[in-house]
Amino acid sequence: MTDLPGRRLLLVHAHPDDESINNGATMAMYAAEGAHVTLVTCTLGEEGEVIPPELAHLTADRDDTLGTHRAQELAAAMRELGVTDHRLLGGPGHYRDSGMTGAPQNDDPRSFWQADTDEAATSLVEVIRQVRPQVLVTYDADGGYGHPDHIKANRVAMRAAELAAEPVFRRDLGDPHEIAKIYWNCVPASAVDAGFARLRAQADEHPAFTGIAAPTDVPGVVPDDEVTAVLDTAPHGDRKAAAMRAHATQVVVDGDFFALSNGLGQPLFTTEYYRLVHGTPGGPLPENDLFAGVTQ
Repeated sequence: MTDLPGRRLLLVHAHPDDESINNGATMAMYAAEGAHVTLVTCTLGEEGEVIPPELAHLTADRDDTLGTHRAQELAAAMRELGVTDHRLLGGPGHYRDSGMTGAPQNDDPRSFWQADTDEAATSLVEVIRQVRPQVLVTYDADGGYGHPDHIKANRVAMRAAELAAEPVFRRDLGDPHEIAKIYWNCVPASAVDAGFARLRAQADEHPAFTGIAAPTDVPGVVPDDEVTAVLDTAPHGDRKAAAMRAHATQVVVDGDFFALSNGLGQPLFTTEYYRLVHGTPGGPLPENDLFAGVTQ
């Protein structure tokens, strides 16, 4: 890739919609500022549930065409965020959604969970060496909430970062590149508590939800003092909400809140938070820019 912008951000996610829920405002902000934002999605989410009744036929136990539909939703979400570089790891459908923890789909040889980590990481190395990001964002080692594909995405992303920097590894994939900073998604406990307090106070105003989720349903909740970056992405909250709405089979957005297929409302965070796990902070914590201190 030639004429790369000065700031380059790579995000690695498990399924379509994960990027918008976790990092939509961050992606929109950096894209608007002229950074090169690359999204790599590892599966098409073929095993997901479907919210609109008229699309129920897409599910894996019926037409098994949900993956194709979710790819279209992902493209629409990226248009809302202003992101033009979005890719599927290994190509469309190369790795299949593994389903929730303990599901029979975990054992499907086509599933991402069953993929060889180094093989999957090699596909990501090619992207890293082409785009040469200074910053990588993915999940924590538990995948935020224990989903097999989220755990695998963390393992693949972290391994790919190692391999991409190794001078003797697969020089046919491009020149070695070391990612300066790696962040894991997180949400501080205080923000979760405040968000649910707002939702409980306004519950009667959101009849689209069948109830209220538990704070433990929010992925990646950490003690406040573990958060190392807080981004003022609220001005891009509308773009994030629009991107989440684009994932209509998976998400219902109502004001400042949203629900997944269980119908339980939870906060839509327009300020986004991160934990630095590789690299050096660019100043006092918490940082307000993922690129703080980046010089290359």
